[in-house]
Amino acid sequence: MDDELLSKTRRKAQMHALQKLGVELVELSKERLATMGLPETLVEAIRDAQRITAHEGRRRQMQYIGRLMRDIDPSPIQERLDAWRGQSKAEIARQHGMERLRDKLVAEDAALTEFAQAHPGIDIQALRNLIRNARKEAAEGRPPKSYREIFKVIRDAE
Repeated sequence: MDDELLSKTRRKAQMHALQKLGVELVELSKERLATMGLPETLVEAIRDAQRITAHEGRRRQMQYIGRLMRDIDPSPIQERLDAWRGQSKAEIARQHGMERLRDKLVAEDAALTEFAQAHPGIDIQALRNLIRNARKEAAEGRPPKSYREIFKVIRDAE
């Protein structure tokens, strides 16, 4: 849609949304910011905003970042941020699948064989120990430390 066809209220709402997205970018670590593939002028503005501590200076810098973001498509940025926060549907589905696999590994001995065949580089002995410990922790009513460790192993293997 053309800017001329949008109402002033709608344009202002879009600018606030871009500025809010800019705030999320400013809060990113340097490593994550580098993986975003943003234009260099925007990256420099974000780095400047990370250094500014004065309230008014930071506010103006955030407005500038919002203005720079008008020239780029914000949807890939939003998708990446949502994925990092675990809010994308694909990421949520992936985590649910890993949780189901973890439950299956703890419940069935045959599931470990299937998992080992699908992921040949996995340390089977360590995973077998974690499964045994998770079963023991559940039976004794202790905190599920090994249960969580199994999830980490699965996540790293995927």
